[in-house]
Amino acid sequence: MDQLGFALIVALLRGFSRLPYGMVARLGSALGAALYMLPSRRKHVVLVNLHLCFPAKSSRECEDLARNHFRHVVRSYLERGIQWFGSAESIKGLVEIDSKIDLHDKDAPPTIFMGFHFVSLEVGCILYSTGLPAASLYTRMSNARLCELAKRQRGRFGAEMIERSTSARKIVGLLRSGKAVMLAADMDHGIDNSVFVPFFGVPACTLTSVSRLARLGHARVVPFVTEVLPDYRGYKLTVYEPFEDFPSGDEVADARRMNAFLEAQILKFPEQYYWVHRRFKHRPPGEAGVY
Repeated sequence: MDQLGFALIVALLRGFSRLPYGMVARLGSALGAALYMLPSRRKHVVLVNLHLCFPAKSSRECEDLARNHFRHVVRSYLERGIQWFGSAESIKGLVEIDSKIDLHDKDAPPTIFMGFHFVSLEVGCILYSTGLPAASLYTRMSNARLCELAKRQRGRFGAEMIERSTSARKIVGLLRSGKAVMLAADMDHGIDNSVFVPFFGVPACTLTSVSRLARLGHARVVPFVTEVLPDYRGYKLTVYEPFEDFPSGDEVADARRMNAFLEAQILKFPEQYYWVHRRFKHRPPGEAGVY
C-alpha cells in the first residue's frame, strides 16, 4: 500500500466517524452483499468453514449464512471509522453492557479478559480501555502503516498495546501488577504452543496460551463476547462469570473447554463469527488441507 492509498483509507475512516452509525452500518451491509456476488478467495474460505462446521446445513443454507456474514464483515470495516476515530462518549453510547462481574472492582484478582473473533470484537476491546487499566494483545498486520494506525487508535484511550509474540514474562508481570490483559485465542497461529482439539467436531489448531498465562499469572479467565444488535441499534458487550477451575492443569482439556464455550456463543448468532479466517489452516499429521 503506497502513501496515497493509506491516506485515502484514513480519510475514509475519519469521514465515516462523522456520519450517523446507522448510515455507516447500512452502507457497509449493502456493500458486503454486493461483494459477495463476486468470486473471491475469502468467499471460498467462508463456505469451506461453514460446510465443515455445519454439515447438516444444505448448500443453500450455507450460502445464505455466508452472504449474511459478508454483510457483517464489510460493515465492520466501515464501522471501524467510528471505533477508531469516534470519541469515547460516542462509542459508549453505542454499546449495551451486560456484565456478570464488577468491571470496576479495584480489589479484583489478576484478570485475563478472553475475547473471540466476532465481527464486533474491536468495539468491545476499545470499550474496555475507556474504563479499565488494561493491556491488549494484538497480531502484527502485514502492512506496517495500517498496523501502526490500528495500534495507535485502539490504544488511544489508555490501553497498552502488546504484540502477541511478546514474551510471556512481560504479560505475566502485567497481570501480577494488577493490569487486566485482553486477548483472543480462537485463531490458528500455527502448531507451536497449540493442540488439536475439536471445533464443531473438526480438529482445530488451538492455542494453549490462555491456560498457561492464567497459571503463571495466577489470573482468573473472564470470557466476553461483543455482538451486533439488530435494527442498527449498536452493540452488546456480554461479560461472563470467570471460568471455574481454570486452568485445570491439563492444557488439552482447557483448550477443549474454550472451544466448547465458543461454539455455544456462535450458535446464538453464527453470521457474526469471523468465518473469513482460515480456522483450519493447519491440519493434524496425515490429514490433507481443506482450503
